[in-house]
Amino acid sequence: MKETYFTAQDILAQASRMRDLAQSRRGGQPLEPARSALLVLDLQNYFLDTASHAFIPSAAAILPAIQALIQAYRRRSLPVVFTRHANTPQDAAMMARWWRDLLAIESPLSQLSPLLEIGGSPVLLKSQYDAFFQTGLEEILHKSDVRQLLVCGVMAHLCCETTARSAFMRGFEVFFLVDGTASYNRDFHQASLLNLAHGFATLLLTGEALAALEAG
Repeated sequence: MKETYFTAQDILAQASRMRDLAQSRRGGQPLEPARSALLVLDLQNYFLDTASHAFIPSAAAILPAIQALIQAYRRRSLPVVFTRHANTPQDAAMMARWWRDLLAIESPLSQLSPLLEIGGSPVLLKSQYDAFFQTGLEEILHKSDVRQLLVCGVMAHLCCETTARSAFMRGFEVFFLVDGTASYNRDFHQASLLNLAHGFATLLLTGEALAALEAG
């Protein structure tokens, strides 16, 4: 079920090919950095620690590009928002029935990766796939007059895709970073790209996002 489909050496080539396979010309909004925010989903030790049963083999490869985007957004005083997933028996709902093993807030695995520069950015605690669900994310974005949302993090086919769809339903223009997201295997990731490109999001490479930030 798990595979390493992104490595530091081939992530750009692999991500470009995956986008080509999924690309739809619907939507296709240009990125306008001044109207955008970067949303970094669940880059926690739970998914990045090789000793964790939830380890994502390709996740390490997406971190350098995400960190570059974080820095680029910060230099321009544009909003960056992080999420951190954790559950209690009271808020897990269907997550408990589906996964059984809950990630508790007290667990060291629930911490965000120390490789990320969190700075003063908000870190929203979430209990479901959807980062908008009972988190205050929408209010934060509206207060910053955000109209476009760049989605990155893990997992591509669960929290990232669900949040991208939820952002679309709330009227945001969604950009889904192909080489800034990862899942357990290529099939999961590719399926999300195919679905999102058809009706919800513009697929973007992190290099393209960085270029738009430089130009803007």
